[in-house]
Amino acid sequence: MTRVAEKVPRPVSPAEHAVVSLRRALGDSRRTVFRLLGQLARRAWQAAKPVTDVVGPVGWLTLAASVAAFLISGLSGWAEFTYLATTLLAALLVAVVFIFGRATYAVDVALNPHRVVAGERALGQMTVANSGEKSLLPVRMELSVGTGVAEFVIPGLAPAVRHEELFAVPTHHRAVIVAGPAVSVRGDQLGLLRRTVRWTDPVELFVHPVTTRLQSSAAGLVRDLEGEITRKITNNDISFHALRAYVPGDALRNVHWRTSARTGQLMVRQFEETRRSQLTIVHTSETAHYASDEEFELGVSATASLALQVIRDGTRVSVVTEDRLLTTKTAVALLDDSCRIAPVTDLYPTLRDFARDATRRLPVPSVVMIVAGSLLELREFRAVQTLFGPETKTLAFRMELGSTPRLTSVSGLTVITLGQLTDLPALLRRVNG
Repeated sequence: MTRVAEKVPRPVSPAEHAVVSLRRALGDSRRTVFRLLGQLARRAWQAAKPVTDVVGPVGWLTLAASVAAFLISGLSGWAEFTYLATTLLAALLVAVVFIFGRATYAVDVALNPHRVVAGERALGQMTVANSGEKSLLPVRMELSVGTGVAEFVIPGLAPAVRHEELFAVPTHHRAVIVAGPAVSVRGDQLGLLRRTVRWTDPVELFVHPVTTRLQSSAAGLVRDLEGEITRKITNNDISFHALRAYVPGDALRNVHWRTSARTGQLMVRQFEETRRSQLTIVHTSETAHYASDEEFELGVSATASLALQVIRDGTRVSVVTEDRLLTTKTAVALLDDSCRIAPVTDLYPTLRDFARDATRRLPVPSVVMIVAGSLLELREFRAVQTLFGPETKTLAFRMELGSTPRLTSVSGLTVITLGQLTDLPALLRRVNG
């Protein structure tokens, strides 16, 4: 057998050890210097930010053109570029005069009303008052309204003088429209420099979806199940089923003492569980399930109409979408939250995955309503149906814009095809009938 000699490490000399220590010290020093330079750069940027924020896009372009003109003039000796650079810099210097000044405004933005139905008229009012002791020069105010910006020219105001501006808010589509903040703008006419001051916080306008009144017949789906006896046996309920022998851990309040005395063995009561009404609406916002934006809005209107009537009838309801659980404590809270329902893309592989994840922590429902578009296949509806027990009634609402309203039943699943919102009350009456 051949013996392999062990390799003995060579001892490190004091000189080599000193070199290694020096390299480490230099590396640590380099990292420390870079970290300090980074901190200084960030602080310098924060200090310069109030100044750089004043320069607008046109101002940066003018400054860059001026520097380029000076470089060309210095390299080529052309006096024309010197004049051009000087003129551009002079324009920037003159613009500085327009951004100075202190204002003492009191600004208020009010919407009337704060909640409307899509298509209804909504107005806003911006009130600007001089809260100081000196007169103020005219100023330009900008107010963001949704995706647009409204501009107002506020005249010069004497102390304690108010000025009002009215504006219309577009409410053609369901949405949460944010009005504000209102900012005053100081700057030159060319837009080289621009200084803004914020005066108000944003104000929300809720544009509710169009809904239809379902009367009380729609909630009959749930009300008819109130107190209905199921086949599930439980130890606590009101519908007596049978007696059984006592098992350690059973509540003594369920012991039937008369039978126990007669048989000589402790006997406890068993009950049949009664169903308590709970409605769950599974609303998919997946864009792949809808043929158009109008069809998507029809689905939101149908969901809001169903949930609204159930809340009015005092029945518990849960409404889930891919990205939120809607608030259903009051009708107003439900409608406000329905304004925030937005299309999503590929959040879940299938509708069943979404429904299983969204309803996992919700109370066991007695009725489940599934709302989707015309592009969702029937087997997807049936896959969701399998998530709930056989005692749960399942209805599928299929939005198909402009189609003939119809009602079909497939393997215990009721499929309601809705072509327009006004067809919903009649279809629900047929389901209840």
